[in-house]
Amino acid sequence: MKIDLALILAVLSAVTGLVWLVDRLAFAPKRKLMQAEGEEVAEPVLVDYARQLFPIIFIVLVLRSFLAEPFRIPSSSMMPTLLVGDFILVNKFTYGIRLPVANTKIVEMGSPARGDVVVFRYPGYGPEDDRAGTDYIKRIVGLPGDRIAFRDQTLLINGQPVAKEVAGVYVGSGQGRAMTGATQYEVDLGEGRKHLILEESRFSNPRAEGEWVVPEGQYFAMGDNRDRSEDSRWWGFVPEENLVGKAFVVWLNCEGWFCSGAFDYTRIGDTIR
Repeated sequence: MKIDLALILAVLSAVTGLVWLVDRLAFAPKRKLMQAEGEEVAEPVLVDYARQLFPIIFIVLVLRSFLAEPFRIPSSSMMPTLLVGDFILVNKFTYGIRLPVANTKIVEMGSPARGDVVVFRYPGYGPEDDRAGTDYIKRIVGLPGDRIAFRDQTLLINGQPVAKEVAGVYVGSGQGRAMTGATQYEVDLGEGRKHLILEESRFSNPRAEGEWVVPEGQYFAMGDNRDRSEDSRWWGFVPEENLVGKAFVVWLNCEGWFCSGAFDYTRIGDTIR
């Protein structure tokens, strides 16, 4: 079950704010009058907590809804760009400002460019896919109107093979050890948008091959770890309304939930591109 933190923060902000406001307008003046008459009247504990927590919760809600939101990378699908255990920040306004919880866009700001690494809500294979709505992270390779093809480990965009050059054998450390021995390639998506990908086999999975035309308002996304990524080749396109934001920096890497394992300090501050 996916926990909707934005909804939790919105509810807590509303409840604490309402408690504080009602007390300030209705009960606080009465307490002041009673105190002026010499009576000892303490502020209720609930009101005290609400008054202190409301600004904190509200600020966190605003920051993660409109500026930047943290995410943790749970899988190897974006290696070598992102490792398992990376904690990243996602720019929430690059593709437009959206209301929290409802995710309704209220201000247009821009749209994804080819090569952007984006977080989005997984659209799912269908209505019965209980993973639908889970936050995924992939790289945008196809824009609305593009013709995308993938066969023999080659990505084609509008009929043109995407250039890639061997960049050596990948040697991983820390949480990247699992992919040691894979072939690393530098891929050029055009306009200077170069990045590294990994391939374990010379031959692509036949089930991941095909040709697609990207509809208006949707995008084609792929993982950089080509043989270990379940992406648009498998489940289809990413609707524009599912976009969460653009990933831009790694701020921490550690092993295990709650960082119970080792830290990789070399990852801190890495720009995502």
